[in-house]
Amino acid sequence: MPPPRFERTLSATQEPTLTVNANFRLHLESSDSPKGFDGVCCSNWLWFDIDRDELDAATFDARKIAAFLVERFGFDSDDLLLFFSGRKGYHVGLPLALCGSPPPAVDFHRTCRRFAEQLAIGIGVAIDAGVYDKVRLFRAPNSRHPKTGLHKRRLSFDELLHLRTEAIVQLAATPEPFDIPAPTATNPQAVEDWTAATADVRRAANANAERHSRNATLNRSTIAFIRDGATIGDRHRLLFSSAANLAEFDCPSDLAFALLAESALDSGLPPSDVRRQIECGLNSRPKGNA
Repeated sequence: MPPPRFERTLSATQEPTLTVNANFRLHLESSDSPKGFDGVCCSNWLWFDIDRDELDAATFDARKIAAFLVERFGFDSDDLLLFFSGRKGYHVGLPLALCGSPPPAVDFHRTCRRFAEQLAIGIGVAIDAGVYDKVRLFRAPNSRHPKTGLHKRRLSFDELLHLRTEAIVQLAATPEPFDIPAPTATNPQAVEDWTAATADVRRAANANAERHSRNATLNRSTIAFIRDGATIGDRHRLLFSSAANLAEFDCPSDLAFALLAESALDSGLPPSDVRRQIECGLNSRPKGNA
């Protein structure tokens, strides 16, 4: 199965990153929950989560993403980690060795999100932007989905691109062992894209800090989310940003849940995701002075 989310072998300075795992382990032991972890994080893989109500549509978009990544970054397609989720979507894993194996950082997950969102926008494919928090776990490969009985099945690049959706579903009826790719080569375009995403994240953080020095303002997108909710591709992102916006007003968590939860649930998010996104949004920014 893919390596744990918080595990890498070497950092950019060639020092073992056991402290990343150790700090997270200490947090779990002290709080009995991943909630509130604010340390550094990292990953060997960047994931694109494609979920659609119609599986054929998910297959089409997963193909677009996989083909685009291989073409843009010029690497062996066998180095992608491709999975049918076992229900209504796909997980596409891009090896971050292409980006120079970025070292652990407090905002590593935000760079992952920015990197993935920019590529998805360029492709014209909606991805679930709510999966880029520090403690998000993906269901283990070859595990059985509790609702469909199908397995999270590894696919080759050729299988994803050329098999009909029905054939992919048939493959997921049984688990299949596989070896994890271990690419080491970097790609100049991938390094450039990662560097740009990192710079965007840092600029946004600086802008947030500057904004907190002024009076807080309720964003139009927050008002629209409370009133109308959001579509599948935007619901995680808009729920998170709405909670972060409310945090600028020192909004109590109970009030934030009262304002946002109903619209989030009506948008189709499960209760656990609603709670997680609101909590992450409220904790993502320093409290304002309003």
